[in-house]
Amino acid sequence: MAKRDATILEILTSRGKVDVSFLSEQLGVSEVTVRKDLDALQAKGLVLRRHGFATLANPNDVGGRLAYHYEEKRLIARRAAELVEDGSTVMVESGSCCALLARELADTKEGVTIVTNSAFVADYVRDSSKVCCVLLGGSFQRDSQVMVGPLVRLCAEEFYVDRLFVGADGWIEGVGPTNADQMRADAVRSMAASASEVVVVTESEKFGRRGAVPMRMHDKKVCVITDAHLGNDWKSALERDGVDVMLA
Repeated sequence: MAKRDATILEILTSRGKVDVSFLSEQLGVSEVTVRKDLDALQAKGLVLRRHGFATLANPNDVGGRLAYHYEEKRLIARRAAELVEDGSTVMVESGSCCALLARELADTKEGVTIVTNSAFVADYVRDSSKVCCVLLGGSFQRDSQVMVGPLVRLCAEEFYVDRLFVGADGWIEGVGPTNADQMRADAVRSMAASASEVVVVTESEKFGRRGAVPMRMHDKKVCVITDAHLGNDWKSALERDGVDVMLA
């Protein structure tokens, strides 16, 4: 993805709706050039063009969210990959940090098996012969491209792994990670039952946001891997809750 396209997606993810004139000013290019960029992104299904402005086509689309804070997410994924040994089996949930982790494993590890409920993640690493990907069954959510429902639980019960890597839409002090979707949160709980440890990979800006659905994995050891912008207050709060914190 071109740098200017990535910047446009990052701005749209942050602001929701953006005028063409604002993008032109931020990018230092003409409005004609911005419109051409937006047309190209719309052709890929990532944005929606309207008269004078643009929005993300689908805020749940993992591919579209990859560009937002890409460098921070890449460093988080790299740090998380250090926890995975060659030849091991891990579970990886949906989300942009999780997708970049899967890609990092595919590029730097040998013989790793990735068990996931994310069709996006499975497709994201399908070109690699270094990883084996097992896609859990379930009901397919088209927007987020994940499997949800009771079949996820039944399939996950066939595995037991050292670590499950998950994303988060928010984090509430004293409660833990949250998700915006009840079915996806339930899928995470089903997968967590088959792991010794849950590793949350997410950007520091998620701390303090309140997703609607707590993931509630109280009986599992939880580790957080986030970027270096995490405030000291939040770091202390997480440690008080018994959460291990790793900064990328």
